[in-house]
Amino acid sequence: MIYSDFKDLKLSKLGLGCMRLPVKEDKTIDEKQVFDMVDYALKHGINYFDTAWPYHDGLSEIVIGKALKRYPRDSYYLADKYPGHQIASKYDPKDIFEQQLQKCQTDYFDFYLLHNVYENSFDVYEDPKWGIIDYFVEQKKLGRIKHLGFSSHAQVNNLKDFLDRHPGLFEFVQIQLNYVDYSLQEAKKKVELLNSYHLPIIVMEPIRGGKLASLSAEDEQRLKALRPDSSIASWALNFNLSLDGIAVILSGMSNMDQLKDNVETFERNKPLNSEEKQVVLEIAETLKKAVPCTKCRYCTAGCPMQIDIPEMIATYNELKMDKRVNAIMWLDALEADRLPGACLKCGACEKICPQRIAIPEILSELTEIIEGMPSWKQISKEREEAANKLKQK
Repeated sequence: MIYSDFKDLKLSKLGLGCMRLPVKEDKTIDEKQVFDMVDYALKHGINYFDTAWPYHDGLSEIVIGKALKRYPRDSYYLADKYPGHQIASKYDPKDIFEQQLQKCQTDYFDFYLLHNVYENSFDVYEDPKWGIIDYFVEQKKLGRIKHLGFSSHAQVNNLKDFLDRHPGLFEFVQIQLNYVDYSLQEAKKKVELLNSYHLPIIVMEPIRGGKLASLSAEDEQRLKALRPDSSIASWALNFNLSLDGIAVILSGMSNMDQLKDNVETFERNKPLNSEEKQVVLEIAETLKKAVPCTKCRYCTAGCPMQIDIPEMIATYNELKMDKRVNAIMWLDALEADRLPGACLKCGACEKICPQRIAIPEILSELTEIIEGMPSWKQISKEREEAANKLKQK
C-alpha cells in the first residue's frame, strides 16, 4: 500500500468507501462479506474508511462500526458526514452527530465532513438558525472530530466562494474526480483551485460508480495494448494517482474481487504517464459524446430568460452519458424561470452561438430528461423518511 502525508498522519492512498457495500438478495447489507473485506483491507494497509448518514438507508454506519470495532481504535481512520444537503423540515447537528457516534460505536471521528456543500445547501450550512458549522467547530475543539472538511459537487466558482467565506476553517475537501469528469464536471479546475488553497483532496467516484471498469471492446484494446496486465478499472485509479494534491482515493467496493484488484493497483503504484493520460482523456471524449459548447457565454447575454445555457448544456452532456441525480442537484436551487423548461424558443441564443448549437432543442430535450428523473429534493425527502423510521425502531 502507498500512503499520503496528512499533517502528522499516514493515510492509505486507497480508502474504502461504504456507499456500495455488498448486499444480499433482499438488498440488506451482507455483514459477513463486509467483515471479510474490512479484514482484508486492514491486512493490506488500507486505513481510511468513509461512511455517511444516508448510505444504505442509514445502515452503512452501523455495519462498518461493527466491523471496525473488532480492531484497536488507533489502527484506522473513520470518516463520516453531516447530511445538511438533504431537504428536511429542520436541521439538528447535535442529534445526528450523537446518533452517528453511537451507530459507529466510537467516541470520535478522525475525519468529519459537511456532506455535499453545493448550490442548494449553502444556505442550510451557513444559516445561523441551525448553527451547523459552529457546532462542528466546537466538536473539533472538544476532540470528538479530529479533522473537519466537506464534500462538494458545487460548480467551481461557487466552491471558491464558499472557501473564501470560511478561510482556514476546513482542512480537506472531497470531490468527484475521474478522467471523464476531469472535463465534464470541471474537476481539473477544482483540483487546481484546491491545490492553490493547499487543501488535500479526497477523491470520490474515481471509477464513476463502476462505469469506467468496463469500456467498449475498442477502448479496452487500446488500454490493454499499453498495459496488458492491468485491469480496466485500474486505469481510472492510476489516472487519479498521476494528479497533484490527492490524499485519498475512495472506491465504493461491493465485493472481494473489486477490493483485491484495487489493492493490487495501489501496491503496484504506477501512475499514468503523459502518453497514457492522453489516451484516457481521448476515451473520455468518446464516452461523453458531448455537445461542443466552449462556454464562451455569447448565448447568455441575449437570453430574455437569463438561463445559464452553458451550464445547462454541461448538465445535458453528463445526463446523456449517465443519468445520475448528482448532475441535476444544482438545478434544485434555481427558480422555475431559470430552468431549461423556461426557454421561449426565440432562437436568439442559436443565432449568436459560434458552434451553431441548436440550443432550444437541447434545452427542450434536457427538460424531458429531467422530468423523467427523480429530483434531488424527492430523494432527500425519501431518505429523511427512511432515517426517521430507523430512528423510531
